[in-house]
Amino acid sequence: MLQDLKTLVDIESPSTDLAAISRVMNVVEGWARDLGAETRALPGGTREMNFGVQDGQKYLLVLAHVDTVWPHGTLKHMPWREDAERLYGPGTYDMKAGIVGVFHALRSFGKVWPAGGIKLLVSPDEEIGSPTSRGHIEQAARQARVVLVVEPPVADSHNLKTGRKGTGQYTLTFTGIASHAGNKPAEGASAITAAAEAVLALQALARPEAGTTISVGKIAGGTATNVVPAECFFDMDVRVSTLSEAERVDKGVHGWKPGDSRVKVKVQGGLNRPPFEQTPGTLALYEKARAIAADLGFELGHEVVGGGSDGNFTAPLAPTLDGLGSPGDGAHASHEHVRLDRWPAHVQLLTRLLQEV
Repeated sequence: MLQDLKTLVDIESPSTDLAAISRVMNVVEGWARDLGAETRALPGGTREMNFGVQDGQKYLLVLAHVDTVWPHGTLKHMPWREDAERLYGPGTYDMKAGIVGVFHALRSFGKVWPAGGIKLLVSPDEEIGSPTSRGHIEQAARQARVVLVVEPPVADSHNLKTGRKGTGQYTLTFTGIASHAGNKPAEGASAITAAAEAVLALQALARPEAGTTISVGKIAGGTATNVVPAECFFDMDVRVSTLSEAERVDKGVHGWKPGDSRVKVKVQGGLNRPPFEQTPGTLALYEKARAIAADLGFELGHEVVGGGSDGNFTAPLAPTLDGLGSPGDGAHASHEHVRLDRWPAHVQLLTRLLQEV
């Protein structure tokens, strides 16, 4: 597993570099073909790999992605290194170790696949919201018995993920009227003032008790200190646990008006990933996983988390269990690592799920 993981990590694959992503995809597709899989490239860069999939039969769908948040050159200052029970490196935990785990699980079948087969979709753009892969993922989920997502489990607890918040991003652009701040301030209409009003008003739409959080994370505007600013914009992150909350927030964002009617507001964006709400099917999958883990000698819990994944797209369509990748910590952070003492047991868990679900 370490050898395979180093092969993938050594090929840096930021979401913005399709050629680099393709190089990782080619390695993974080679592994699939060695197992006799039928493979094909889908529009946008997603790769589909079918292991014993038969037309008209429900299959087991596995989701993975090869893109990372790390730019080229990261390995120079954040190199592959082992430190006791931890293996560090960009993209190890999120989620190249998950891909390696899938293939070691698949190799255990000896090319004799379960009824209906196994379909693996590998996405090139999960870290930027899956703009090209979402349609392929949703289409595949409609024919799936269950969906297993090999994103990493929850850091520290190593629990599986049986729910995720929906995620949304908005950009609000404010256009006012510029004027001299000293000579004719009343003739100006401040875009920055309107944006400040909006920041406070829209963040007040949050309902943490209901799982709804809102954060303005970036803002810019103005030209000079002595000019009433005619332009400003901000970017806002929204997380919701239910679709009804997403609709409430969206209505509030689009309905907000500035105190100065001379300032115009343009709203872009919205909900990117729907909420991954817990369902009886997902909880039944978790119970199966928990029983397998107990048989393997370790305890396994489950949680609902704030971050999104491609599982958000499949959860409304088929029972979906997430967090079946490698235990560790540091997703998107300089201490990203895999827990070597725990990884083999989680690959055994994934193998048993693929065999028994």
